[in-house]
Amino acid sequence: MSRNTFDLKICIAGAGMGGLTAALALAKRGFRHIEVYEAASNLGFVGAGIQLAPNMARIQDALGVWKEIEKDAVVLEEASIREGADDFELSTVDVRGVRAKYGYASMVGHRASLAAALYEGCKAHRSAITFHFATSVSSVTSFSPHVTFTAVPRDESLQPCTITADIFLACDGVKSIARASLLNALNYSAHAQDTGQAAYRIMLTREQMSQDPELLELLDGNRFTRWIGPKRHIIAYPVSGKSIYNISTLQPDTSFAAAPSATYTTKGSKSAMMDVYGDFCPKVQRMLNLVPQNEVCEWKLRVHARLPTWVYGNLALVGDACHPTLPHLNQGAAQAIEDAAVLAVTLSHLKDGSSKSVNEALRAYETVRKERAETLVELAAANGRAMHLSDADEEARAERDDQFKALREGGGSGVSLPSPDKSVDGQEKAVGEKEEETPGVEQSLLSDARALMSFWCVHLSIYASTARRQHLSGTIDNKH
Repeated sequence: MSRNTFDLKICIAGAGMGGLTAALALAKRGFRHIEVYEAASNLGFVGAGIQLAPNMARIQDALGVWKEIEKDAVVLEEASIREGADDFELSTVDVRGVRAKYGYASMVGHRASLAAALYEGCKAHRSAITFHFATSVSSVTSFSPHVTFTAVPRDESLQPCTITADIFLACDGVKSIARASLLNALNYSAHAQDTGQAAYRIMLTREQMSQDPELLELLDGNRFTRWIGPKRHIIAYPVSGKSIYNISTLQPDTSFAAAPSATYTTKGSKSAMMDVYGDFCPKVQRMLNLVPQNEVCEWKLRVHARLPTWVYGNLALVGDACHPTLPHLNQGAAQAIEDAAVLAVTLSHLKDGSSKSVNEALRAYETVRKERAETLVELAAANGRAMHLSDADEEARAERDDQFKALREGGGSGVSLPSPDKSVDGQEKAVGEKEEETPGVEQSLLSDARALMSFWCVHLSIYASTARRQHLSGTIDNKH
């Protein structure tokens, strides 16, 4: 790679998990001009719990930030799937063997801890990475040979400005402005799709739970718990060194039914939340009742149809901007992070600084990532359907519960008997084997990216199945 290619100006929209990882990974590869535009005024202590899957941890470790993330994380020992109505345990899966199999334990943490570690990693490269907080991207007007976009400061005393970049990475989420611009340029119509589902995200402190021994036992345990019921579920686990109990629900959407399409969150009603889970067990009722009335917030869950491409000219979509994922497989953030890691590899092997070379590198990223990410999107949706079966789905529900029973009576090892809940038994598809050898992978990669991409295939163990099926050099298409 010639020296001047490291001076290409790379602009990133969004400082979420994908944007932060992309900035850090690119800086570590030697790029010297990276600018990140984030609409929020700061990162702050925001968000909720997150499952730190081994494929995510492996990348963060390679970037040098995993140790900080791990300090605050909770190592899980088991996953318990229970009936919402009576708290009966349908099955339990021992996850203590995850570390031996994949190199990293099954862990959970707070999104703020993950974001903070990535941000601190970026700050260590402050000469290469510049953050523009309280600044959003309003439109993209050209894609090649340079990407031109409008940056809009939140401060109304400041004027919007036109920015030109050599490379633009759209990490701006499911409501991505860059995606809309890309699809418009392709004369392709695609909109976010309502799933008919919404979620409450709740964080209970140790102090709030301190008067209930049964709830404290949940907080002090090393357990991921899912309570399931017809068209609903609740997932909960301890985070932040067991000082906070993270609760995420999913239920039919009623609050957003008549809302405008741009609305994704709303102030929730505690009484409505209690009614939705009114037929769940007393333990769940007491847990939800601890939520202060003014802290109930509900999220609408939307997805996007598969896109014809993630790349146009010198612009690439990343994470939820191109493959938003329902929270049924615990892989949404991990997949954005994988996107960012692959982009850093392909861009670090540019032949030169030309627009043609940039487009080829971005298309290499798309070829390696698109099938895998979209497969996991489908698996997540399927797992949600399986967990939400109602009495009307009597035959399918009986079959699912028979599988849970077989797993329970088989000791819960999950080795020979699969769990119907793929969020606790879907590791093979999402994570891949530890240190798997990948003979023959090199010939599926661009000739100038073979060595290092092969390193990621082996040591991240997340691309082999896709790379084996596709011959990258033969599928790159410059028409966009």
